[in-house]
Amino acid sequence: MEGNDLPADLDAFLAGHGAEMIGFRRDLHAHPETGYAEHRTTRRVALRLAAAGLRPVILPKGTGLLADIGGPPENPSFAERPVVALRADLDALPMADEKSVPYRSTVPDACHACGHDVHTTVLLGTGLFLASQAEAGLLPGRVRLIFQPAEEIGTGALDVLAAGGLASVGRIFALHCDPRLDVGRLGIRSGPITAACDKIVVRVSGPGGHTARPHLTADLVYALGKIVTELPAMLSRRVDPRSSLSLVWGRVSAGSAPNAIPDDGIAEGTVRCLDDEAWHSAPELIKELTDSVAAAYGVTAELTYQRNVPPTVNEPVSAELFSSAAEGVLGADALTHTPQSLGGEDFAWYLESVPGALARLGTRVPGEPGSYDLHQPSFDVDERAIGVGIRVMAATALTALWDDSTATAAEPPVRESLTHASAPYAGADTRDARYGGDAGPFRGPSPHGQR
Repeated sequence: MEGNDLPADLDAFLAGHGAEMIGFRRDLHAHPETGYAEHRTTRRVALRLAAAGLRPVILPKGTGLLADIGGPPENPSFAERPVVALRADLDALPMADEKSVPYRSTVPDACHACGHDVHTTVLLGTGLFLASQAEAGLLPGRVRLIFQPAEEIGTGALDVLAAGGLASVGRIFALHCDPRLDVGRLGIRSGPITAACDKIVVRVSGPGGHTARPHLTADLVYALGKIVTELPAMLSRRVDPRSSLSLVWGRVSAGSAPNAIPDDGIAEGTVRCLDDEAWHSAPELIKELTDSVAAAYGVTAELTYQRNVPPTVNEPVSAELFSSAAEGVLGADALTHTPQSLGGEDFAWYLESVPGALARLGTRVPGEPGSYDLHQPSFDVDERAIGVGIRVMAATALTALWDDSTATAAEPPVRESLTHASAPYAGADTRDARYGGDAGPFRGPSPHGQR
């Protein structure tokens, strides 16, 4: 950055705060909270930010928070620079922790098995570092920290948007732990990086009857089996294969006796795809195909299609900013091209409104013969990833601020404001104009409900 040695500043910061950050992560790991229950986590983050002189603002539902770093918006020196947002998610998964470590979860059936404790700690450390940069006059604009609730539910990003979290934001960035990458490495790609993920339920009904006389009734189990097997195959012939639209069933149930044809049955599964156009057209197409198979066997099929998240599509300039920043603080050898995942990520909702990018943070111990995947009760990380993440996020924020020095953030459309947020911490302003309080409108996608 101009006028200072960023790698040296980061070295000094981590030398003084690295142990604190690891301790903070372990505390979160031992006290996980699932979606919309992240009260303790929110409080811990808010108190630490407030101790650094920032003014955290709690989201309206009481979990999750926003905090801006840098001068007030009326300061002329920041007038031409849109806000750069950095996002982390707070919530844990509803599963037991099976690790034998001192920081094992103390909460029954709750576990940070997706690395959100690492995401939160990385963003906290990044915020503390950037606050010190701002105090030294080295922050060329404003950075917004977004600590989001309920990512695993798929609605937390929408709550941030409804609260004005992207007001004045020009770009947004996030990291996600990747246990397939060694610690010290960063995976990045331009374009789609995660998939859309929706849920479907097909309920089939018919008259039922005796298995000795299937010709006198509708053989519902056979018809349900045809829906289960034929629907995925039919989709592969109706959708561009480059969209990778995938329907996989997770539950099928019908009947209770071997000699009775039931009068109802159910199949539940997930629909995933890599392409935004295919995602938008999927509900109507799946209903058409389901109805056609059901009609052929004389049963009625009722489809319930639940939207979750669209694909996460990295904007090319933002992905390049991420790569350039990471190379400057980690070295070119640390970067790798990451494949697209069929997992879902509600960071996608932010990218429906502003350009940005998601990158994958390596968390695997180098040389370890095996690694535990995300969403497994034995999941853990090499904690050196926290320092790597802080370096990358801090450098990315500064790089984006300098790069967007002549850009202008788009004015967002009117949505519910943060005026209704609760803020129990000293100095927090529930009508803060930075987040669309009394300052007027802000933006976000229309709400639809890893999915």
